[in-house]
Amino acid sequence: MNGIVRVAGLFGLTAVALGAFGAHALKARVTPEALEIYRTGALYHLVHAAVLVGVAGLHERLRSARLTAACFAVGITIFSGSLYCLALSGYRWWGAVTPLGGVTLLAGWGTLLLPRKPSR
Repeated sequence: MNGIVRVAGLFGLTAVALGAFGAHALKARVTPEALEIYRTGALYHLVHAAVLVGVAGLHERLRSARLTAACFAVGITIFSGSLYCLALSGYRWWGAVTPLGGVTLLAGWGTLLLPRKPSR
């Protein structure tokens, strides 16, 4: 599952970079409410990047590691991405996009409930 590790690395790297950007560059430029929205996006981004590492490590025990990883990757992109856009742009309609990412993250967690792969 080398591909999942790479995706996890990309999301981890971008989570740390965007989190640092939010902590240092945005504090004086956006409202406290917008900064809190941005922080929520960064938190979910980083947590789910770490979860992707776990998915890669457990891929042989999961029913569909690729589906799980895809759900988390798409969920991070939509959920955190829409929160970043909302916080930076102030366009409230981005908030309507966020739940789609949340549902996709939930789907990723739901795939972990699927029965294990059959033994060979």
